[in-house]
Amino acid sequence: MTLVNSRTDVKNLTLTFITEFEAPVERVWQVWEDPRQLERWWGPPTVPATFERFEFRPGGEARYYMTTPDGSKPRGWWKFLTMDAPNRLEFVDGFADDNGDPLDVDDVAAVVATLEPFDGGTRMTLVNTFSSTEQLEAMVEMGMVEGLTEALGQIDAVLAESAVSH
Repeated sequence: MTLVNSRTDVKNLTLTFITEFEAPVERVWQVWEDPRQLERWWGPPTVPATFERFEFRPGGEARYYMTTPDGSKPRGWWKFLTMDAPNRLEFVDGFADDNGDPLDVDDVAAVVATLEPFDGGTRMTLVNTFSSTEQLEAMVEMGMVEGLTEALGQIDAVLAESAVSH
């Protein structure tokens, strides 16, 4: 993976990551649609994700937890909004309680993943849009930029494996 750009835009309340992969768009899409592949990269190497629920369709939801080095398991949830396979995925992402239920359905970040052919491979742009400056600053303070950069760096290893047939 080549991380082409990572930027925080406080004015527009966004964190944007642009990465490039030596794999076709359809293959990169699979690392989103298959929860077992997604688990291998969603979260930094020391804080892996486990998806307990994964309804990959518009209106579907995902529930996951991340296991920290000290054994704690912070939880999150997604609601998939729109999909245009294999080029665009939109969802909201929020924190969840110990049962995996949303803590606050209004305290979410909107996420848009765009995949496009680029230089014989795929360019993936990931834009996280926050509801307030405070929410953006809190996520940056929690290490989201570093964590997501590390997470995205794991995708190449997943892509190197055979594509999963559906």
